[in-house]
Amino acid sequence: MGFRDRGLEIKTRDQIDLMRVAGLLVGETLELLRSATRPGVTTLELDTLAETHIRDHGGIPSFKGYSQPPFPATICASVNDEVVHGIPGPRTLVDGDVISIDCGAIVAGWHGDAAITVPVGEVGDDVRELLRVTEESLWRGMAAARLGGRVTDISHAIETYVRSQGRYGILEDYTGHGIGTEMHMAPNVPNYGRRGRGPGIVEGLALAVEPMVTLGSKDTDLLEDEWTVATVDGSMAAHFEHTFTVTPEGSWVLTAVDGGEARLAELGVPFGGR
Repeated sequence: MGFRDRGLEIKTRDQIDLMRVAGLLVGETLELLRSATRPGVTTLELDTLAETHIRDHGGIPSFKGYSQPPFPATICASVNDEVVHGIPGPRTLVDGDVISIDCGAIVAGWHGDAAITVPVGEVGDDVRELLRVTEESLWRGMAAARLGGRVTDISHAIETYVRSQGRYGILEDYTGHGIGTEMHMAPNVPNYGRRGRGPGIVEGLALAVEPMVTLGSKDTDLLEDEWTVATVDGSMAAHFEHTFTVTPEGSWVLTAVDGGEARLAELGVPFGGR
């Protein structure tokens, strides 16, 4: 069985394999939602599609009923200036929107958690670049993780890449996190900071890394629904997330359909999946 080491849940390789089942279901669900995102679709329709797919494939939505007040949906659907935790509903997507879709699933008691931000129809070059920078920073963060390293090595790599690409806001109040038998566990994984700090990266530790980046200020407000987080200045936002682990062979992105093998190879990182 896995165990806790100074508050961290350390999994066996067999348990990581079980997490891969949950992660793959999340990754496949997000690809289904990506293909379904277009002008005229409502965020509730996307949510229904996600719940049906997860349950039809033996999973349970992680988000539905989570926390207080209970989250009412399977996905978080955050549009334009909404960064994270948007509640799906009758809102119809229109040309020029962007939507962050965050999705979690439980299979056999293990969680997977990932997010993508999808352009709806045609968006401006600045918005498309925001999405590229945010997603690339996620991969740069995961690529910085090594056994024997520290959690903030990931944080530093994310911040360094985003800062190198222009004047963007990086959210500081919301972070990535450990994941396993619960969706949110220690440690926090900030999207900024100095390397070499925080808990050590060890075999059996699984992390959900999720940079949240804006075209303007890093400052946010919590809306009246007590869930949706939006930028104070109304600027567009992007959010990408993957669940991953580091094995002795290399890194394994549990929520990527290919395990992250192709993208990790481009970044010179050995693949640790199977």
